[in-house]
Amino acid sequence: MKKVNYRKLISIVIFAVALAIVFRTVLFASYVVDGESMEPTLYDGNLLMVNKVIYDLKDVDRFDVIVFHANKKEDYVKRVIGLPGDEIIYNDDKLYINREYVEEDFLDHFKKASKTPPLTDDFTLKGVTGSAVVPEGKLFVMGDNRENSLDSRSFGFISVDQLVGKVDIKYWPLTQAQLSFGN
Repeated sequence: MKKVNYRKLISIVIFAVALAIVFRTVLFASYVVDGESMEPTLYDGNLLMVNKVIYDLKDVDRFDVIVFHANKKEDYVKRVIGLPGDEIIYNDDKLYINREYVEEDFLDHFKKASKTPPLTDDFTLKGVTGSAVVPEGKLFVMGDNRENSLDSRSFGFISVDQLVGKVDIKYWPLTQAQLSFGN
């Protein structure tokens, strides 16, 4: 029978725990959804894993679900609609970016369930922000629950410097677990 080297086993366990802590604090963050602004994609109380380093490696993509610092005390979760240089118009419950219609498949379920169409009221980027296009270094974000979301239509553009990261995993409740959002 083999003798167990407890000293070696303890050092491996300590190393694994330290690696897990570093991995968790540097690369990922856990968030709890607070509110209804992202329904039906995310619900109040869902637990999310946010990738904090992805945007150091690549650019933000349209329709990514992101977490950003809204102010010193609050972080918001929203969907990226407009990227730098985009002109945005919403007309007849349809999104037009740079004058081309863009499908929002993630809203199909919500549009069918909505009792008061349209889901998204008409607006132009210039009308809600004063700018005809999304400025460089900024993003235009919206909640999926368009009738009940505090988003760029209210507070304007967010800076890419405000980004915490991309929502990669919804892990609680397990019945709603999902591995990716957006692109």
